[in-house]
Amino acid sequence: MKNFSALTKIAAMPVVFLLISLAVISLIAETNTYAGNFTVPAIDVQPQGGIFSFPVSEFQDGKAKHFSYKVSPNQSIRFFVIKSSDGVIRAAFDACEVCYRAQKGYVQQGNNMICINCGRKFKSDKVNEVTGGCNPSALKRTLKDSKVFITQQDVLAGAKYFQ
Repeated sequence: MKNFSALTKIAAMPVVFLLISLAVISLIAETNTYAGNFTVPAIDVQPQGGIFSFPVSEFQDGKAKHFSYKVSPNQSIRFFVIKSSDGVIRAAFDACEVCYRAQKGYVQQGNNMICINCGRKFKSDKVNEVTGGCNPSALKRTLKDSKVFITQQDVLAGAKYFQ
């Protein structure tokens, strides 16, 4: 019986090694999918001629869409666009002046954008209206011809929140 116990332990070693390896690979994959500590996936975007352009129809469902603009190999700037409960298309950086260092951003729950770091709730119709503190940092946007336009320059102005 003693030999059987020793053989079981030896046979289990490759299984333990495999499980640990899978856990490490999983953590690496998750780190690459979500920059920083962000848990809400973002769509990678690039400007065309210095402008980010999105069809208004993309936001008709009222769900916040998160975007990520890679400005260098080590830095991405995140922002979201949402059609708020009052029907206005709004945009903000996925960060605030208070919690940006945590690199967690916001998640939508119903009509609220919630800071993942501190848990504060912000009504979607206040995005771009109320600024400062833990409110989502406003991002200028323009609507024209059924499109939402955000300039590359305005997005780059938010780089300080993503360093």
